[in-house]
Amino acid sequence: MLKAVTQGRPGTAMKSFAGVLSPEDIALVVDFVRQEFMRDKAVNTRYHTAENGWPNHEQYAPAYPFATGKISIDTPSESLSAEQRLGKQLFMQSCVTCHDRARVKDEGVIWDARPVSYPRNHYSPAQQADPVDAQTSATPYARHDVVPVFSDLSPQEQEGERLFQGNCAFCHGADGTGKNWIGSFLEPHPRNLTDPAFMQTLSKSQLAERIREGLPGTTMPAWKSVLNDRQIDAVVAYVSRAFHPLRDGK
Repeated sequence: MLKAVTQGRPGTAMKSFAGVLSPEDIALVVDFVRQEFMRDKAVNTRYHTAENGWPNHEQYAPAYPFATGKISIDTPSESLSAEQRLGKQLFMQSCVTCHDRARVKDEGVIWDARPVSYPRNHYSPAQQADPVDAQTSATPYARHDVVPVFSDLSPQEQEGERLFQGNCAFCHGADGTGKNWIGSFLEPHPRNLTDPAFMQTLSKSQLAERIREGLPGTTMPAWKSVLNDRQIDAVVAYVSRAFHPLRDGK
């Protein structure tokens, strides 16, 4: 797990975090995942909850057998019941982005890479023995994972930079556009924090509230149990400096 987080998993959506998190932070993340997800199976680790934008997840129940691998996705349609065919359709429309192919009976040939996804240049994992930096191969998304450089950030903005790049950049991109690889596949897309048309309508207090409470029906979670008010204010200060000036007041 340490290797996967550090080096990424070429050919998947798991990018390298070697340039984002320190080895100490990577170790903490892995320990947290192992404890919360694998040992405790804690309630807060369940993705399909109303708080995470899934208020009626039971409507996808026919797709569950395909998501869990109980039924292989390449089972011939004539072998499926009417409900199972509906479940396969639901899976392909709503679930496959995150659940990948699920289980298949016939793996077939290795997937071909395409230039709009990563790895690029027809890279095939079967032809590469050495670890690959998935981030630099993520064209055209890699340019959105470049952290803006400032030489005169205030102490508060410096803390906000550390918090934003260590937490928020995963979805919003290091450049705040939400056009990185992960952001491009989330629906709705993460907010483009450099968009003048939107940012001019937003105040610092409004952004702080949205970070604190999240946005129901979107992939924007509530951070109030992760960041305290001082840290949230630091993130707001950094966003206002790095991406677009925010007005004061309500």
